[in-house]
Amino acid sequence: MSEYSLGSLEETILVIVLMKEESYGVEIAKVYEAHHEQTISIPAIHIVLKRLEKKGLVKSAFGEPTPERGGKRKKYYQGTPAGYRIARALQERRSEMWSLVPKTSLQYGLI
Repeated sequence: MSEYSLGSLEETILVIVLMKEESYGVEIAKVYEAHHEQTISIPAIHIVLKRLEKKGLVKSAFGEPTPERGGKRKKYYQGTPAGYRIARALQERRSEMWSLVPKTSLQYGLI
């Protein structure tokens, strides 16, 4: 149904980017680690962000240089309309699939 195929990490990073108006690598890593209780490297995040940008699901822009960063600029990422549409379609597809799992089978994990 979707024209894009996203891996699990791509989907996760896309959703994290969509959580805020704009975000950057270190911030994305902190959110990822808080929700997944495991670390992720900044280079891994940047690789995924480049793939998402190439697919048109996120866009990037550089912020202003700051003295705290030694005059370096942060690269900020934002979701695009296509990114929001794809994320919504993925969410709907997953919800639909989970609705087909019999409630009794979900109880097996509680034993």
